[in-house]
Amino acid sequence: MFPRTREDIAAVRLRDPAARGAFEIWLTYSGMHAVWGYRFSHWLWTARAFFLARVVSQYVRFLTGVEIHPAAELGRRVIIDHGSGVVIGETAIVGDDVLIYHGVTLGGTSAEGGKRHPTLGSDVVVGAGAAILGNITVGSGSVVGAGAVVVEDAPEGSLLVGVPAVARPKRGTKAPKDCFNYTDPAIYI
Repeated sequence: MFPRTREDIAAVRLRDPAARGAFEIWLTYSGMHAVWGYRFSHWLWTARAFFLARVVSQYVRFLTGVEIHPAAELGRRVIIDHGSGVVIGETAIVGDDVLIYHGVTLGGTSAEGGKRHPTLGSDVVVGAGAAILGNITVGSGSVVGAGAVVVEDAPEGSLLVGVPAVARPKRGTKAPKDCFNYTDPAIYI
């Protein structure tokens, strides 16, 4: 667990210009506390201690304002910046090196069993207040704008903005036009 904690702290230092040092991150970053608490509750969940895993996850939610279901799958170096109000549902899958800002929801759109929450690829940034809903995939290297509501799959390297969000290629992305929901090349950002 300690090598992962060091890796998380190093990731925050690289991506957050306000981070002044490892001790400060370890002591004061509630988003990181939520991720570390999730890892413990996820370990309990995979050990089939379901009730205890839920108790731990709810205690972490009480302390940090971040709710991560213990059955969700989070990759390495996931950063929850500012934390408060983040919700990550039971069947959500989050790749490595993902940056999530406050008020983000990775939620379901169905009460039926099975996979009902989103999958985020690696190197995704999710802006404040965004909602990514349902059994959809946001490709690696994508950026979800603040306040966007994503309800459809998005290819790698997408910029997702709006309600509902429309996938556009990020600046410098070389992707076939038919991967995105537009025809006008003038909207490249």
